[in-house]
Amino acid sequence: MDFSDEDKIKATILYHLRRKKVIGGVHTHFDTLKRGFPSHIGKDIDKIAKELIKDGLIITKPTSYGLQVSLNKERLKEIEEFILKVLGLEF
Repeated sequence: MDFSDEDKIKATILYHLRRKKVIGGVHTHFDTLKRGFPSHIGKDIDKIAKELIKDGLIITKPTSYGLQVSLNKERLKEIEEFILKVLGLEF
């Protein structure tokens, strides 16, 4: 089964957050989601990250110094299954 580039990017963003344990009460700046990707797809990463927020997989916390994000701990099992399915990576 072949996954779209968008699915691979979604899974990679989720994997990075999961690996660094950015879950629930632990947050990171929205811009850090672009790290590790080629700079020319930065706008695509923004769009895909916003889709993940809309889907409820990533939750946001607005602060005075910018938007903070973390994984939705209520849907962690679903997130890990998606990462495994698309990237084949386990925790």
